[in-house]
Amino acid sequence: MTQLPKKLQCVLAARKKEETFRTLHSIEGLIDFLSNDYLGFAINETLFSKTFQLLLTESVASNGSGGSRLLSGNHKLYNKLEPLLANFYKSDAALVFNSGYDANMGLFSALPQRGDLVFYDEYVHASIREGIRMSHAKAYGFLHNDLSSLKEKVDLNTARNEQKDSTVYIVTESVFSMDGDTPDLKAFAKYAKSNGYNLIVDEAHAVGVLGKIGEGLIPELKLEKDVFARTVTFGKAYGCHGAAVLGSNDLKDYLVNFAKPFIYTTALTPHTLATIITAHEHIEDLRKEPKRLLSENVQFFKKQLGAHKIEQHFIKSDTAIQGCVIPGSKKAKQVSNKLMDKGFNIKAILSPTVPEGQERLRICLHSYNSKEEIGLLVKLLASFI
Repeated sequence: MTQLPKKLQCVLAARKKEETFRTLHSIEGLIDFLSNDYLGFAINETLFSKTFQLLLTESVASNGSGGSRLLSGNHKLYNKLEPLLANFYKSDAALVFNSGYDANMGLFSALPQRGDLVFYDEYVHASIREGIRMSHAKAYGFLHNDLSSLKEKVDLNTARNEQKDSTVYIVTESVFSMDGDTPDLKAFAKYAKSNGYNLIVDEAHAVGVLGKIGEGLIPELKLEKDVFARTVTFGKAYGCHGAAVLGSNDLKDYLVNFAKPFIYTTALTPHTLATIITAHEHIEDLRKEPKRLLSENVQFFKKQLGAHKIEQHFIKSDTAIQGCVIPGSKKAKQVSNKLMDKGFNIKAILSPTVPEGQERLRICLHSYNSKEEIGLLVKLLASFI
């Protein structure tokens, strides 16, 4: 095999020296405090069985889709799924993408045009950043969850902007993937609406868990009419795969025509779509008990932090995502490795995924974690940090 170019070898060597080198590991046999499967849907036998029954009912026996949706891949389950999603999330339309990363890449690379302005929370997901980078718009980050910082950036850069007919987009998340915290969405929506700006919210870590029936924070707060677009994903609390962009029918038409990650990729398999349909059609039955258990586990975990006097190491969060800040990649990895040696699957999140000095353990709580597991985890954390 041809050797990797020397300059790339140097980049890898630098990662190793900085203690930020990534590797793949098996997670079998470890207690799960790592995955995004908050409600246990990914291992739910009822969901698995009902998905199979749906495929039989719909007489679908295909292993794959055979092409992109604009070619041969737009099979009939898409026609069942997208109206279901639009109704469930209280949106005019829904367009399914192969993943949350694809959805954000497609949305943000195609939507903002040259001369437009995009203002994004500094902690938004890499897929949003990468999508914005591929557009022709000017983009500016504002301080995390800080409406005052956003207003300052908007005032400064709209005044400087030479193109007076620019469209302004404001981008944030309803639950941030690394911190587990939430912005004041009502205040952001009010600001955007009063100024004629377009608010886009990524609900990846909110749907399934938050909302009356798992529809996320935007519908729960009755803000769906004040948000230009939303991204929802199904690989986290819904335990399957794929994502959707929610918005107007015109937005859907636009993305079908101009979102490259949608146009040029093979469509999702019928089985994947059937799983998404089943998860949403039976969400109330599947979610009721796991949601209660998850809520109890979050509260129990936070009480344990107080009992062991280590809450000061944690980012304030009332969600399933709990971040334990351990500055320094080497130290964060050491604590992670010690926990893994004790049977707990928890990974260190390192720079550049999070800002330097904000390295952390990202602890994900689940409905299926026992009180004994949580108590022992916090006890070990207290001794290691």
